[in-house]
Amino acid sequence: MATVELKDIVKIYPFAGDSKKEKKRNKKKEVTGHKTTHLQVTDKGVIAVQAFNLDIADKEFIVLVGPSGCGKSTTLRMVAGLEEISEGELYIDGNLMNDVAPKDRDIAMVFQSYALYPHMTVKENLAFPLKLKKMPQDEIDRKVNEAAEILGITEYLDRKPKALSGGQRQRVAIGRAIVREPKVLLMDEPLSNLDAKLRNQMRAEIIKLRKRINTTFIYVTHDQTEAMTLGDRIVIMKDGYIQQIGTPQEVFNHPRNLFVAGFIGSPQMNFFDARLVCENKVYSVELGGVRVPVSAEKNARLLEKNVPEQNITLGVRPEHTVIADQGVKAQVDVSEMMGSSVHLHVSAEGKDVIIIVPTVTMTKEYGLGDDIHFTFDGNVVHLFSKEDEHNLEF
Repeated sequence: MATVELKDIVKIYPFAGDSKKEKKRNKKKEVTGHKTTHLQVTDKGVIAVQAFNLDIADKEFIVLVGPSGCGKSTTLRMVAGLEEISEGELYIDGNLMNDVAPKDRDIAMVFQSYALYPHMTVKENLAFPLKLKKMPQDEIDRKVNEAAEILGITEYLDRKPKALSGGQRQRVAIGRAIVREPKVLLMDEPLSNLDAKLRNQMRAEIIKLRKRINTTFIYVTHDQTEAMTLGDRIVIMKDGYIQQIGTPQEVFNHPRNLFVAGFIGSPQMNFFDARLVCENKVYSVELGGVRVPVSAEKNARLLEKNVPEQNITLGVRPEHTVIADQGVKAQVDVSEMMGSSVHLHVSAEGKDVIIIVPTVTMTKEYGLGDDIHFTFDGNVVHLFSKEDEHNLEF
């Protein structure tokens, strides 16, 4: 129901108290490595979000994902109006919203902590935002019943939040947001308080919900599985900067840098110190005495960019790493039975490596200290610069 544009958005948190002392302390932390993030510190303060540019289409589901402290929740709160925008412009449906009060932005937000009124029943919680709008009672009842039916909470309308499970409370929180029929629905890590099984169920509920209501979604999570399953596009953030924007398949298949490659995918991508070589305009990677030519598609991109021979960080996903009679030498450390597959943790080329072996293809069991070999195809390799960690293909 709305387009959202964020243009050159910046969020700066000014220093509290004696700014000189605070700046010194922050710079010292940055040098000594005690900071958990590497947010830029300037004379104005700590920059939590930098040069954030994003155009969100009408009814699109956008997911902001990244580690704690990357600026994703801060960005969401700026869209909601709960945080002031230090620099840049926010447009909703083409209207500048920087100085518009949150209540006048026609948005709704679902929080991590549910934020339900404990003294009200589920029905009263759902109806509350509509009563504030002084909506007629019959229309309130219709909207509440409709939202309750969509979310499967009709039978709980007369209960209070304390009598509900975590998943049921989150459904009520989502229901309270959608009864208003907002232009934009914001969700700030809404599933992080739920156990694994409930998270899976609620992910499915949100996918169904998205198909039933006409609104634009902006969803924040640190869980890359949620990002991959929910988003039309994913915005991956680190230290206040956007690292990559793309569909789930794009960021999985073509990570733009080492951070994105390591963050997206579970288990994490394996990384090796390798060598990129080129003979007769054909690129190959060399690792542990094994040479693997890259695919024709990758070769064409490298040729187009005239990439020189160099030492690289080679990335190969665990599911693309295959045990073979010949290949890179490795030694088994741990074997984890996961049901449909076995995760082998091995040591190879001075690195800890994970190999996923489907149980249907296993010809033997692997134990601690077993010597094995593995290989990979040239179409699944990811080649990263040692200097700046960018993907050499792009």
